[in-house]
Amino acid sequence: MDRLDNTIRPYAWGSTTAIPRLLGTEPTGEPQAEMWMGAHPGAPSRTDRGTLVEVIDADPEKELGPDSVAKFGPRLPFLLKLLAAGAPLSLQVHPDLAQAKEGFADEERRGVPVTAPHRNYKDANHKPELICALTEFDGLCGFRDPLRAADLLDGLGVDSLKPYVDLLHAHPEEAALREVLTAILTADPEEMTHTVTETAAACDRLGGAYAPYADIAHHYPGDPGVIAAMLLNHVRLQPGEALFLGAGVPHAYLDGLGVEIMANSDNVLRCGLTPKHVDVPELLRIVRFEAGEPGVLRPEAGPDGEEVYETPIDEFRLSRYVLPEGGTTHDLTLLTPQILLCTAGSVRAGDHELSPGRSVFVPAGEKAGVTGTGTLFRATVVA
Repeated sequence: MDRLDNTIRPYAWGSTTAIPRLLGTEPTGEPQAEMWMGAHPGAPSRTDRGTLVEVIDADPEKELGPDSVAKFGPRLPFLLKLLAAGAPLSLQVHPDLAQAKEGFADEERRGVPVTAPHRNYKDANHKPELICALTEFDGLCGFRDPLRAADLLDGLGVDSLKPYVDLLHAHPEEAALREVLTAILTADPEEMTHTVTETAAACDRLGGAYAPYADIAHHYPGDPGVIAAMLLNHVRLQPGEALFLGAGVPHAYLDGLGVEIMANSDNVLRCGLTPKHVDVPELLRIVRFEAGEPGVLRPEAGPDGEEVYETPIDEFRLSRYVLPEGGTTHDLTLLTPQILLCTAGSVRAGDHELSPGRSVFVPAGEKAGVTGTGTLFRATVVA
């Protein structure tokens, strides 16, 4: 079992206080957006045996187990994070596996450099993800019913939004959402800036259900993503609740601290709320124009106190243990690789004492006895 030394990414949208508060360290004044736990080549966790990439590369079957290697190859198929949003992230979608393979192969064929700012596909993998709230956590997830979106836009009393309201009323669900998102993202930039400015002022004045969009507009003045965001469901997670984001589902995280787990991929197509490249034709190919409720997940009780967040994919499986004072030792030994993360209290995993924000990598088949008082998240795979 290896204690992990993890990199904190200083993305501009990150909270300056949430991760330091969890770790019990002093804020630096700089944003601390994500702490990465895993073997992503961009920022692999470090151990006493080298980086986790080097540890796994030296003996994939020993570290990951033969079942995981047979199913996912000689790499850790998930990335675990602490995510601390102090400002809205970009509005985005992720491709499914077939789309990722096709898009990656096409850009490779055309010789688009992986580092190019207009590159869409950094790898050939999909990127389903799950966010579990540690604090109240606000986000946007999936399309609203078109008629509800029309009512929200219409209630602002902004004349330049009326064409979008009419489109949302005039077509079946999929066509309405597709046509409105296309119109927003292809509008004249000067006219859109004016529309967003008027919309932001109205959201500020009305408050209530409009307050999240006023805040988004404050961070991204004039960005068409402000209007696109109003097509989506706003959701506020309570601690312990989670959202699963599958392929093609538009989403954005707005504020809060959570544990995030995802397939090990960098493939993101942006819809707005970003200065980065927005490839509208490719985005429209990937987005699933389906309205529905966000589908808040709550953990399901399993054996030995494990609480599992059920998802439809195999690259990751996230669960948690809420360990009471004076509880017994839990045997977490598995034939698949694990990362164990403490988020509250004090937990002993093997020979390692874990305080909040501290984590260990457990190789496949390694004895994993856990005791203590606190909350422990367990990340593994379904092999």
